[in-house]
Amino acid sequence: MEPFTDPKKFIADFHRSFHDDLVNSDEDAGVIVDRYHTPDIVQIADGHRMDRDKLIEHARPVRKNRPTGRWEVHEAVANGDRIAARSTLRVTNRKRDLTLEVYFFGQFTQDGRMRRGNMLTRTVPET
Repeated sequence: MEPFTDPKKFIADFHRSFHDDLVNSDEDAGVIVDRYHTPDIVQIADGHRMDRDKLIEHARPVRKNRPTGRWEVHEAVANGDRIAARSTLRVTNRKRDLTLEVYFFGQFTQDGRMRRGNMLTRTVPET
């Protein structure tokens, strides 16, 4: 894989596009997940492991609630097919506003799909 020319922009665009496709489309969730992830995807978020099927299952309530999400990537570095990033995710849905610090470590294919992802998050207390 060619090195990411701008890892900060790549990871911001990846998360924004995936979220937008999920919440702003009636396209099958499995088709959308497959567009952004490899069939053997393993994503671990705060210790919770999701494979392709669990990722699709997780997408269903997201689509139902149609939250808005805004990723602010503060910094990102890449080495080969891997990216590490520190971000803030702001989510608004019908019930509440939520701000999360996100530490992401991922592996991507040459065509930009995620193969592996590890995320650690911390809810930022409201001030």
